[in-house]
Amino acid sequence: MKFSNTLNRYMAAQYTRNLALGLLILLGIVYLFDTVELLRRASKREDVPFGIVLEMGLLKLPEVGQIMFPFAILFSAIFTFWQMTRRYELIIVRAAGLSVWQFLAPVMAVAIGAGILMTTLINPVGSLLLGRFDQLESNYLTTETPQITLLEEGLWLRQESENGHVILHAGKVQLPEWELQDVMALFYGPADNYERRLDAASAKLENGQWLFHDVMSNEVGQGGSEKIPLVALPTTLTSSEIEESFSDPQAMSFWKLPAFIRTMDSTGFDSARLKVHFQSLLSQPLLYAAMILLAASVSLRPPRFRGAFALAALGVLIGFVVFFLSSFLQAMGSTHQIPVILAAWAPAAVSFLLGLAVMLNLEDG
Repeated sequence: MKFSNTLNRYMAAQYTRNLALGLLILLGIVYLFDTVELLRRASKREDVPFGIVLEMGLLKLPEVGQIMFPFAILFSAIFTFWQMTRRYELIIVRAAGLSVWQFLAPVMAVAIGAGILMTTLINPVGSLLLGRFDQLESNYLTTETPQITLLEEGLWLRQESENGHVILHAGKVQLPEWELQDVMALFYGPADNYERRLDAASAKLENGQWLFHDVMSNEVGQGGSEKIPLVALPTTLTSSEIEESFSDPQAMSFWKLPAFIRTMDSTGFDSARLKVHFQSLLSQPLLYAAMILLAASVSLRPPRFRGAFALAALGVLIGFVVFFLSSFLQAMGSTHQIPVILAAWAPAAVSFLLGLAVMLNLEDG
C-alpha cells in the first residue's frame, strides 16, 4: 500500500506539536531550578541585579536543552503514540492495511530533522550564548581572573602578579609533564604599562609556580639582555584548570570543533574529549531515530495492556538507561579506554538496533 501524504502530514504535525510542548515543559522546569541556584549564588554578593540573574538563566538554556532533547524526543513520541492509540486512530490505520513502518516514517523524519537542526544550528548558537553566560558569571558571581586561550600559534595565558599581570605564551605543551616549550612571558604593571619580557626554552608548572629554565630577561630601561638560569613565577592555576578551561565541549561550536581539535593536536594537548563530543553530535540524528523506535516498541500496544503510569515509568527508565550508556561510553572514549568512534556512535547504534529488533519481533512489518 502506498504512503498517504495526508497521514504523513497528520502524524508529523501531531508529533511536532507534542515535541514542542514537551521540550517547553522540560526547559521551563530546568530554567526554574537554574534561576533559583543563580539567585542563591547572587545572594552572597550585593552588586548583582535581578535582571542579570534572569538573563544568565536564559543564556544557559540552549546548553541544557541539548542534554534534555533526547528525553523530549522519547517522551513526546511515547505520548503521541499512546494518545493516538487511546483514540483508536492507530488501530484504525493498521486495520486499513497500513504497516507500522508507514506511520512511523513521518515521526522518524521529524526526529531526524530535529537532530540535524540541533547539531548544525542550536549547538553553535548555544556555544555563543554559553560564552556570554561565562562572561557574566565571571563578572558578577566569581572572582576568577586568569584567562586562557588556545590558538594555532600556541597557548596564551593571562594571570595576575604581585604588581600587575603577566601574559604567557607557549608554542607547544608537553604532556603529561606539563612542560611549556618556546615560552615568552610579558610583565605589565598596575597601570598596564609594559615592564619586562622573559624568553625561555621551557617552563614547568610545579608546586604552585611556573619555573622558567634558561631565561633571557629584558627589562624596560635595561641596556641589554640578562641570562638567568631559573626564574619562578607564582600562580594559582593548576594543570587541570588550564586544560578544562579550553577543552569544554559545550563551549565549542560544532562548526569550529574540527579546526580546534587540529590545534589541540598540534600544540600537544589531548583532544580525545572533543573528538568524542564531535562524533556524538554527528550521531544525534541516528540517536533520535532510535528514540522513536524505542518509544513505539512500548506504546503501540492496545490501551488495555498497560496503564499510563506504567508507560511513563518505562519511558523514564529507557531514557535514563540510554543517557547512562552514552555518558559512560563517552567517558571511556575521552580517557582512551575505547576508540572514539565506538564511544560516540555505540549508544545511538545499540539503541537503534534494539528498537528495530523489538519492532520486527512485535510487528509483521
